[in-house]
Amino acid sequence: MITQISRDDLPLLERAVRHFRGVEDADVVRAFGDTPSALAFVAADETEILGWCWGHHLARPDSAPMLYVHQLEVAESHRREGIGRDLLRAFMEVGVKAGATKMSLTTGAENVAARSLYESLGGGLAAQGPTVNYWFLLDPHQR
Repeated sequence: MITQISRDDLPLLERAVRHFRGVEDADVVRAFGDTPSALAFVAADETEILGWCWGHHLARPDSAPMLYVHQLEVAESHRREGIGRDLLRAFMEVGVKAGATKMSLTTGAENVAARSLYESLGGGLAAQGPTVNYWFLLDPHQR
């Protein structure tokens, strides 16, 4: 079952964060849940977390709101069962209802399974060609 996380579902999100990221900090999960742009979905059955998808609905200065998927992950023992597809579709449907007209995500070039899923749902490579991702570790004490 796919659940869109709301304030009432934060314990489910906490379980997913613990399962996939190994993080036990409930305050971090609550802070994410309090962020207006945050979107998260969890796939679970009665006993276990099967997958999750999270990201943001972003307002843009050109008035074209978009979705950003930061992570989509399915437990290895449940891959190829349609869970990732269901999570991504739920994410996209909520975004469309909120007015998003585009969605962006990044995956590794060698991640054939993920790329096949994204292409099967209508995703295409960025028109501007290959991209390079940069990470910045932001330390407020070094400014």
